[in-house]
Amino acid sequence: MEGDRPGAPQTDPKTGTDDTGGPVLLREPAEGTPPVIADATALAEACVKIAGGSGAIAVDTERASGYRYWPKAYLVQLRREGAGSFLIDPIPLEGQLEPLAEVLNNAEWVLHAASQDLPCLAELDLHPKSLFDTELAGRLAGYERVALGTLVELLLGYQLEKGHSAADWSKRPLPVDWLNYAALDVELLIELREKLEADLAAQGKLEWAQQEFEAVRTAPPPAPRAEPWRRTSGVHKIRSARGLAAVRELWQARDELARKRDRAPSRILPDSAIINAVTADPKTVEQLQALPVFSGRVQRKYTASWLRHLQAARALPADELPTPAQQTDGPPPVNRWSDKDPDAAARLSAARAALSAIAEDRRLPVENLLLPELVRRTCWRPPSDLSEDSVAQVLLDAGARPWQVELTVAALSKALHSAAA
Repeated sequence: MEGDRPGAPQTDPKTGTDDTGGPVLLREPAEGTPPVIADATALAEACVKIAGGSGAIAVDTERASGYRYWPKAYLVQLRREGAGSFLIDPIPLEGQLEPLAEVLNNAEWVLHAASQDLPCLAELDLHPKSLFDTELAGRLAGYERVALGTLVELLLGYQLEKGHSAADWSKRPLPVDWLNYAALDVELLIELREKLEADLAAQGKLEWAQQEFEAVRTAPPPAPRAEPWRRTSGVHKIRSARGLAAVRELWQARDELARKRDRAPSRILPDSAIINAVTADPKTVEQLQALPVFSGRVQRKYTASWLRHLQAARALPADELPTPAQQTDGPPPVNRWSDKDPDAAARLSAARAALSAIAEDRRLPVENLLLPELVRRTCWRPPSDLSEDSVAQVLLDAGARPWQVELTVAALSKALHSAAA
Protein backbone atom coordinates (compact mmCIF):
# COMPACT_ATOMS: atom_id res chain seq x y z
CA MET A 1 0.00 0.00 0.00
CA GLU A 2 1.38 3.36 -0.93
CA GLY A 3 1.88 5.76 1.95
CA ASP A 4 0.60 8.86 0.15
CA ARG A 5 -3.05 9.17 -0.82
CA PRO A 6 -5.02 11.92 -2.52
CA GLY A 7 -6.19 14.40 0.09
CA ALA A 8 -4.29 12.72 2.93
CA PRO A 9 -1.48 14.22 5.01
CA GLN A 10 2.11 13.37 4.16
CA THR A 11 2.65 9.92 5.63
CA ASP A 12 5.43 7.62 6.61
CA PRO A 13 5.20 4.69 4.17
CA LYS A 14 6.36 2.29 6.87
CA THR A 15 3.98 3.28 9.67
CA GLY A 16 1.06 4.79 7.78
CA THR A 17 0.97 7.69 10.24
CA ASP A 18 0.74 11.33 9.26
CA ASP A 19 3.23 14.03 10.18
CA THR A 20 1.53 14.46 13.57
CA GLY A 21 1.95 10.78 14.43
CA GLY A 22 -1.78 9.97 14.24
CA PRO A 23 -3.58 7.51 11.97
CA VAL A 24 -4.48 8.63 8.46
CA LEU A 25 -8.21 8.86 7.80
CA LEU A 26 -9.11 7.18 4.51
CA ARG A 27 -12.16 8.59 2.78
CA GLU A 28 -11.68 6.95 -0.61
CA PRO A 29 -9.52 4.19 -2.11
CA ALA A 30 -5.99 5.08 -3.20
CA GLU A 31 -6.88 4.37 -6.84
CA GLY A 32 -10.20 6.23 -6.70
CA THR A 33 -13.75 4.91 -6.58
CA PRO A 34 -13.97 1.66 -8.56
CA PRO A 35 -16.77 1.55 -11.17
CA VAL A 36 -19.69 -0.71 -10.36
CA ILE A 37 -19.64 -3.83 -12.54
CA ALA A 38 -23.20 -4.54 -13.57
CA ASP A 39 -23.10 -6.32 -16.96
CA ALA A 40 -21.54 -9.47 -18.42
CA THR A 41 -18.96 -7.64 -20.52
CA ALA A 42 -17.60 -5.62 -17.62
CA LEU A 43 -17.58 -8.73 -15.44
CA ALA A 44 -15.58 -10.70 -18.01
CA GLU A 45 -13.01 -7.89 -18.24
CA ALA A 46 -12.75 -7.70 -14.46
CA CYS A 47 -12.24 -11.45 -14.18
CA VAL A 48 -9.31 -11.29 -16.61
CA LYS A 49 -7.69 -8.65 -14.43
CA ILE A 50 -8.33 -10.56 -11.22
CA ALA A 51 -6.92 -13.75 -12.73
CA GLY A 52 -3.81 -11.79 -13.75
CA GLY A 53 -3.19 -10.68 -10.16
CA SER A 54 -1.31 -12.65 -7.56
CA GLY A 55 -1.89 -14.02 -4.09
CA ALA A 56 -5.01 -14.17 -2.00
CA ILE A 57 -8.16 -12.23 -2.87
CA ALA A 58 -9.76 -9.86 -0.36
CA VAL A 59 -13.52 -10.42 -0.33
CA ASP A 60 -16.44 -8.62 1.31
CA THR A 61 -20.16 -8.19 0.72
CA GLU A 62 -22.83 -5.67 1.54
CA ARG A 63 -26.30 -6.89 2.42
CA ALA A 64 -29.52 -5.06 3.30
CA SER A 65 -30.09 -6.46 6.78
CA GLY A 66 -32.87 -4.61 8.50
CA TYR A 67 -34.43 -3.67 5.14
CA ARG A 68 -34.89 -6.90 3.17
CA TYR A 69 -36.11 -10.35 4.16
CA TRP A 70 -33.53 -12.34 2.23
CA PRO A 71 -29.90 -11.96 3.39
CA LYS A 72 -28.45 -11.88 -0.12
CA ALA A 73 -25.47 -9.89 -1.33
CA TYR A 74 -26.28 -6.59 -2.98
CA LEU A 75 -22.64 -5.77 -3.61
CA VAL A 76 -19.49 -7.92 -3.76
CA GLN A 77 -16.15 -6.22 -3.16
CA LEU A 78 -12.86 -7.77 -4.28
CA ARG A 79 -9.21 -6.78 -4.27
CA ARG A 80 -6.08 -8.61 -5.38
CA GLU A 81 -2.45 -7.62 -5.60
CA GLY A 82 -1.61 -6.56 -9.13
CA ALA A 83 -5.26 -6.31 -10.15
CA GLY A 84 -6.81 -3.61 -7.98
CA SER A 85 -10.25 -3.33 -6.42
CA PHE A 86 -13.60 -4.30 -7.94
CA LEU A 87 -17.22 -3.63 -7.00
CA ILE A 88 -19.64 -6.16 -8.49
CA ASP A 89 -23.41 -5.71 -8.44
CA PRO A 90 -24.90 -9.24 -8.59
CA ILE A 91 -28.50 -8.00 -8.90
CA PRO A 92 -28.52 -6.94 -12.60
CA LEU A 93 -26.22 -9.87 -13.36
CA GLU A 94 -29.01 -12.14 -12.06
CA GLY A 95 -26.56 -14.58 -10.56
CA GLN A 96 -24.74 -15.21 -13.83
CA LEU A 97 -21.30 -15.13 -12.24
CA GLU A 98 -19.64 -18.17 -13.81
CA PRO A 99 -16.54 -16.21 -14.98
CA LEU A 100 -16.09 -14.91 -11.44
CA ALA A 101 -16.51 -18.37 -9.92
CA GLU A 102 -13.75 -19.71 -12.18
CA VAL A 103 -11.35 -17.15 -10.69
CA LEU A 104 -12.49 -17.00 -7.08
CA ASN A 105 -13.21 -20.64 -6.37
CA ASN A 106 -9.59 -21.64 -6.92
CA ALA A 107 -8.07 -18.97 -4.69
CA GLU A 108 -7.58 -18.16 -1.04
CA TRP A 109 -9.99 -15.55 0.24
CA VAL A 110 -9.30 -13.01 2.94
CA LEU A 111 -12.44 -11.91 4.78
CA HIS A 112 -13.28 -10.17 8.02
CA ALA A 113 -15.87 -12.16 10.01
CA ALA A 114 -16.13 -14.71 7.22
CA SER A 115 -19.17 -16.52 8.59
CA GLN A 116 -21.28 -13.42 7.92
CA ASP A 117 -20.37 -13.29 4.22
CA LEU A 118 -19.95 -16.91 3.19
CA PRO A 119 -23.67 -17.85 3.12
CA CYS A 120 -24.70 -15.10 0.68
CA LEU A 121 -21.62 -15.78 -1.47
CA ALA A 122 -22.49 -19.48 -1.54
CA GLU A 123 -25.91 -18.51 -2.94
CA LEU A 124 -23.97 -17.02 -5.86
CA ASP A 125 -22.02 -20.30 -6.25
CA LEU A 126 -18.87 -18.64 -4.93
CA HIS A 127 -16.86 -20.84 -2.57
CA PRO A 128 -13.29 -20.33 -1.31
CA LYS A 129 -10.63 -22.96 -1.79
CA SER A 130 -9.18 -21.74 1.50
CA LEU A 131 -9.66 -18.66 3.63
CA PHE A 132 -8.08 -16.34 6.17
CA ASP A 133 -10.45 -14.61 8.57
CA THR A 134 -8.90 -11.42 9.94
CA GLU A 135 -11.45 -11.06 12.73
CA LEU A 136 -10.91 -14.61 13.96
CA ALA A 137 -7.16 -14.19 13.56
CA GLY A 138 -7.31 -11.07 15.72
CA ARG A 139 -9.15 -12.96 18.45
CA LEU A 140 -6.66 -15.82 18.43
CA ALA A 141 -3.75 -13.36 18.46
CA GLY A 142 -5.10 -11.89 21.69
CA TYR A 143 -6.47 -8.54 20.58
CA GLU A 144 -9.29 -7.37 22.81
CA ARG A 145 -11.05 -5.40 20.05
CA VAL A 146 -11.22 -7.01 16.63
CA ALA A 147 -13.47 -4.78 14.53
CA LEU A 148 -11.95 -4.20 11.09
CA GLY A 149 -11.43 -0.49 11.68
CA THR A 150 -9.77 -1.11 15.04
CA LEU A 151 -7.31 -3.69 13.70
CA VAL A 152 -6.48 -1.58 10.62
CA GLU A 153 -5.75 1.44 12.81
CA LEU A 154 -3.74 -0.54 15.36
CA LEU A 155 -1.67 -2.63 12.95
CA LEU A 156 -1.50 -0.50 9.80
CA GLY A 157 -1.91 3.06 11.03
CA TYR A 158 -4.95 3.93 8.92
CA GLN A 159 -8.42 4.93 10.02
CA LEU A 160 -11.36 3.72 7.94
CA GLU A 161 -14.28 6.08 7.63
CA LYS A 162 -17.38 4.19 8.72
CA GLY A 163 -21.05 4.97 8.74
CA HIS A 164 -22.76 2.92 6.03
CA SER A 165 -22.67 -0.62 7.40
CA ALA A 166 -26.37 -0.46 8.32
CA ALA A 167 -27.44 1.23 5.08
CA ASP A 168 -30.02 -0.14 2.67
CA TRP A 169 -27.67 -1.66 0.11
CA SER A 170 -30.59 -2.70 -2.09
CA LYS A 171 -30.93 0.96 -3.04
CA ARG A 172 -30.02 1.87 -6.62
CA PRO A 173 -28.02 3.72 -7.71
CA LEU A 174 -25.59 3.43 -4.81
CA PRO A 175 -24.16 6.79 -3.66
CA VAL A 176 -20.47 7.43 -4.28
CA ASP A 177 -19.66 7.71 -0.58
CA TRP A 178 -21.22 4.27 -0.04
CA LEU A 179 -19.09 2.83 -2.83
CA ASN A 180 -15.96 4.33 -1.29
CA TYR A 181 -16.89 2.83 2.06
CA ALA A 182 -17.41 -0.58 0.45
CA ALA A 183 -14.13 -0.47 -1.48
CA LEU A 184 -12.18 0.57 1.61
CA ASP A 185 -13.39 -2.55 3.40
CA VAL A 186 -11.15 -4.63 1.11
CA GLU A 187 -8.46 -2.00 0.48
CA LEU A 188 -6.23 -3.11 3.36
CA LEU A 189 -7.37 -6.68 4.03
CA ILE A 190 -4.37 -8.30 2.34
CA GLU A 191 -1.90 -6.22 4.35
CA LEU A 192 -3.86 -6.86 7.52
CA ARG A 193 -3.71 -10.57 6.79
CA GLU A 194 0.09 -10.42 6.48
CA LYS A 195 0.44 -8.61 9.80
CA LEU A 196 -1.85 -11.00 11.63
CA GLU A 197 -0.29 -14.09 10.08
CA ALA A 198 3.14 -12.96 11.24
CA ASP A 199 1.73 -12.25 14.71
CA LEU A 200 0.11 -15.68 14.94
CA ALA A 201 3.27 -17.40 13.74
CA ALA A 202 5.36 -15.56 16.33
CA GLN A 203 2.97 -16.73 19.08
CA GLY A 204 2.91 -20.31 17.83
CA LYS A 205 -0.79 -20.04 16.98
CA LEU A 206 -0.78 -20.16 13.19
CA GLU A 207 -1.74 -23.85 13.03
CA TRP A 208 -4.59 -23.17 15.46
CA ALA A 209 -5.83 -20.38 13.23
CA GLN A 210 -5.65 -22.53 10.12
CA GLN A 211 -7.78 -25.19 11.79
CA GLU A 212 -10.31 -22.52 12.77
CA PHE A 213 -10.41 -21.04 9.27
CA GLU A 214 -11.04 -24.45 7.76
CA ALA A 215 -13.83 -25.09 10.26
CA VAL A 216 -15.49 -21.84 9.21
CA ARG A 217 -15.02 -22.64 5.51
CA THR A 218 -16.56 -26.10 5.77
CA ALA A 219 -19.29 -25.36 8.32
CA PRO A 220 -22.72 -26.58 7.18
CA PRO A 221 -25.66 -24.17 7.14
CA PRO A 222 -27.28 -23.85 10.56
CA ALA A 223 -30.27 -26.09 11.11
CA PRO A 224 -33.62 -24.27 10.99
CA ARG A 225 -34.97 -23.36 14.40
CA ALA A 226 -37.87 -25.55 15.45
CA GLU A 227 -39.92 -22.64 16.81
CA PRO A 228 -38.35 -19.40 15.60
CA TRP A 229 -41.27 -17.31 16.87
CA ARG A 230 -40.04 -17.93 20.42
CA ARG A 231 -37.20 -15.50 19.71
CA THR A 232 -39.67 -12.60 19.49
CA SER A 233 -38.22 -9.84 21.65
CA GLY A 234 -40.27 -9.55 24.84
CA VAL A 235 -41.89 -12.98 24.56
CA HIS A 236 -40.79 -13.68 28.15
CA LYS A 237 -43.53 -11.27 29.26
CA ILE A 238 -46.20 -13.63 27.91
CA ARG A 239 -46.95 -16.26 30.54
CA SER A 240 -50.01 -18.13 29.27
CA ALA A 241 -50.14 -20.80 26.59
CA ARG A 242 -52.99 -18.92 24.90
CA GLY A 243 -50.87 -15.77 24.82
CA LEU A 244 -47.97 -17.66 23.32
CA ALA A 245 -50.33 -19.00 20.64
CA ALA A 246 -51.22 -15.40 19.78
CA VAL A 247 -47.55 -14.47 19.51
CA ARG A 248 -47.02 -17.45 17.23
CA GLU A 249 -49.99 -16.51 15.02
CA LEU A 250 -48.86 -12.90 14.58
CA TRP A 251 -45.22 -13.90 14.08
CA GLN A 252 -46.06 -16.43 11.37
CA ALA A 253 -48.43 -14.03 9.60
CA ARG A 254 -45.77 -11.32 9.67
CA ASP A 255 -43.12 -13.72 8.38
CA GLU A 256 -45.29 -14.80 5.45
CA LEU A 257 -45.97 -11.18 4.48
CA ALA A 258 -42.29 -10.26 4.86
CA ARG A 259 -41.29 -13.12 2.55
CA LYS A 260 -43.77 -12.08 -0.11
CA ARG A 261 -42.69 -8.45 0.00
CA ASP A 262 -38.97 -9.15 0.61
CA ARG A 263 -38.92 -6.79 3.54
CA ALA A 264 -37.36 -7.22 6.95
CA PRO A 265 -40.02 -8.55 9.34
CA SER A 266 -39.38 -5.69 11.76
CA ARG A 267 -40.41 -3.27 9.02
CA ILE A 268 -43.68 -5.15 8.55
CA LEU A 269 -44.49 -5.20 12.27
CA PRO A 270 -42.03 -4.64 15.16
CA ASP A 271 -41.69 -7.30 17.84
CA SER A 272 -42.83 -4.74 20.41
CA ALA A 273 -46.12 -4.32 18.55
CA ILE A 274 -46.73 -8.08 18.60
CA ILE A 275 -46.19 -8.22 22.35
CA ASN A 276 -48.36 -5.14 22.94
CA ALA A 277 -51.21 -6.63 20.89
CA VAL A 278 -51.07 -9.94 22.74
CA THR A 279 -50.91 -8.21 26.13
CA ALA A 280 -53.80 -5.83 25.34
CA ASP A 281 -55.87 -8.62 23.75
CA PRO A 282 -58.05 -6.31 21.60
CA LYS A 283 -61.42 -7.62 20.47
CA THR A 284 -62.16 -5.11 17.71
CA VAL A 285 -60.30 -3.35 14.93
CA GLU A 286 -60.80 -0.05 16.73
CA GLN A 287 -59.22 -1.41 19.91
CA LEU A 288 -56.25 -2.74 17.96
CA GLN A 289 -55.79 0.55 16.10
CA ALA A 290 -55.69 2.36 19.41
CA LEU A 291 -52.41 0.63 20.26
CA PRO A 292 -48.98 2.10 19.37
CA VAL A 293 -47.78 1.22 15.86
CA PHE A 294 -51.20 -0.12 14.82
CA SER A 295 -52.52 3.43 14.74
CA GLY A 296 -50.09 4.41 11.98
CA ARG A 297 -51.27 5.14 8.46
CA VAL A 298 -49.53 2.12 6.89
CA GLN A 299 -50.54 -0.33 9.61
CA ARG A 300 -54.20 0.63 9.63
CA LYS A 301 -54.87 -1.24 6.38
CA TYR A 302 -53.52 -4.46 7.93
CA THR A 303 -55.21 -4.30 11.33
CA ALA A 304 -58.20 -6.40 10.26
CA SER A 305 -55.81 -9.16 9.19
CA TRP A 306 -53.80 -8.96 12.44
CA LEU A 307 -57.04 -9.12 14.41
CA ARG A 308 -58.12 -12.29 12.58
CA HIS A 309 -54.90 -13.99 13.66
CA LEU A 310 -55.46 -12.94 17.26
CA GLN A 311 -58.97 -14.39 17.04
CA ALA A 312 -57.61 -17.61 15.55
CA ALA A 313 -55.32 -18.02 18.55
CA ARG A 314 -58.29 -17.60 20.91
CA ALA A 315 -60.15 -20.37 19.07
CA LEU A 316 -57.36 -22.96 19.08
CA PRO A 317 -58.11 -26.24 20.89
CA ALA A 318 -56.12 -26.72 24.08
CA ASP A 319 -54.06 -29.55 22.58
CA GLU A 320 -52.78 -27.21 19.83
CA LEU A 321 -51.46 -24.55 22.20
CA PRO A 322 -47.68 -24.19 22.56
CA THR A 323 -46.05 -25.24 25.80
CA PRO A 324 -45.01 -22.37 28.09
CA ALA A 325 -41.34 -23.28 27.72
CA GLN A 326 -39.65 -24.63 24.61
CA GLN A 327 -38.46 -28.18 25.08
CA THR A 328 -34.77 -28.73 24.30
CA ASP A 329 -32.35 -31.60 24.63
CA GLY A 330 -29.70 -29.36 26.16
CA PRO A 331 -28.95 -28.51 29.77
CA PRO A 332 -31.18 -26.08 31.70
CA PRO A 333 -30.10 -22.50 32.40
CA VAL A 334 -26.96 -22.46 34.50
CA ASN A 335 -28.62 -20.57 37.35
CA ARG A 336 -30.81 -23.63 37.95
CA TRP A 337 -28.02 -26.18 38.08
CA SER A 338 -27.40 -25.94 41.83
CA ASP A 339 -30.98 -26.96 42.53
CA LYS A 340 -31.41 -29.52 39.75
CA ASP A 341 -27.97 -31.19 39.88
CA PRO A 342 -25.40 -29.88 42.41
CA ASP A 343 -22.75 -32.27 41.09
CA ALA A 344 -23.12 -30.84 37.57
CA ALA A 345 -22.87 -27.32 38.98
CA ALA A 346 -19.63 -28.28 40.73
CA ARG A 347 -18.25 -29.80 37.52
CA LEU A 348 -19.06 -26.65 35.55
CA SER A 349 -17.47 -24.39 38.16
CA ALA A 350 -14.26 -26.43 38.15
CA ALA A 351 -14.17 -26.62 34.36
CA ARG A 352 -14.71 -22.89 33.92
CA ALA A 353 -11.91 -22.08 36.33
CA ALA A 354 -9.51 -24.45 34.56
CA LEU A 355 -10.36 -23.20 31.08
CA SER A 356 -10.14 -19.55 32.12
CA ALA A 357 -6.61 -20.16 33.42
CA ILE A 358 -5.57 -21.75 30.12
CA ALA A 359 -7.14 -18.95 28.08
CA GLU A 360 -5.42 -16.27 30.13
CA ASP A 361 -2.07 -18.02 29.84
CA ARG A 362 -2.39 -18.37 26.05
CA ARG A 363 -3.88 -14.90 25.49
CA LEU A 364 -7.09 -16.27 24.06
CA PRO A 365 -10.77 -15.47 24.62
CA VAL A 366 -12.08 -18.40 26.62
CA GLU A 367 -14.98 -18.80 24.17
CA ASN A 368 -12.46 -19.40 21.38
CA LEU A 369 -10.60 -21.92 23.49
CA LEU A 370 -13.73 -24.06 23.79
CA LEU A 371 -17.33 -23.16 23.01
CA PRO A 372 -19.24 -22.41 26.25
CA GLU A 373 -22.22 -24.48 25.08
CA LEU A 374 -19.95 -27.50 24.56
CA VAL A 375 -18.49 -27.02 28.05
CA ARG A 376 -21.98 -26.83 29.57
CA ARG A 377 -23.20 -29.96 27.76
CA THR A 378 -20.10 -31.92 28.75
CA CYS A 379 -20.42 -30.90 32.39
CA TRP A 380 -24.16 -31.56 32.53
CA ARG A 381 -23.86 -35.05 31.07
CA PRO A 382 -20.21 -36.12 31.14
CA PRO A 383 -19.10 -39.46 29.69
CA SER A 384 -19.20 -42.36 32.10
CA ASP A 385 -15.47 -42.80 31.59
CA LEU A 386 -13.72 -39.56 32.58
CA SER A 387 -10.39 -40.54 31.05
CA GLU A 388 -8.67 -38.04 28.80
CA ASP A 389 -9.25 -40.24 25.77
CA SER A 390 -12.98 -40.45 26.47
CA VAL A 391 -13.35 -36.71 27.10
CA ALA A 392 -11.29 -35.95 23.99
CA GLN A 393 -13.63 -38.07 21.87
CA VAL A 394 -16.67 -36.25 23.26
CA LEU A 395 -15.11 -32.91 22.33
CA LEU A 396 -14.10 -34.04 18.84
CA ASP A 397 -17.52 -35.55 18.17
CA ALA A 398 -19.07 -32.19 19.09
CA GLY A 399 -16.88 -30.33 16.59
CA ALA A 400 -13.96 -29.13 18.70
CA ARG A 401 -10.78 -28.71 16.69
CA PRO A 402 -7.67 -30.81 17.46
CA TRP A 403 -5.76 -27.81 18.82
CA GLN A 404 -8.60 -27.07 21.25
CA VAL A 405 -8.72 -30.65 22.45
CA GLU A 406 -4.96 -30.78 22.90
CA LEU A 407 -4.99 -27.66 25.06
CA THR A 408 -8.05 -28.44 27.18
CA VAL A 409 -8.61 -32.17 27.54
CA ALA A 410 -6.27 -32.75 30.50
CA ALA A 411 -7.62 -29.82 32.50
CA LEU A 412 -11.23 -30.61 31.63
CA SER A 413 -10.89 -34.29 32.53
CA LYS A 414 -9.26 -33.32 35.81
CA ALA A 415 -12.04 -30.82 36.57
CA LEU A 416 -14.70 -33.47 35.92
CA HIS A 417 -12.83 -35.93 38.16
CA SER A 418 -12.31 -33.47 40.99
CA ALA A 419 -15.98 -32.47 41.02
CA ALA A 420 -17.01 -36.12 41.05
CA ALA A 421 -14.75 -36.95 44.00
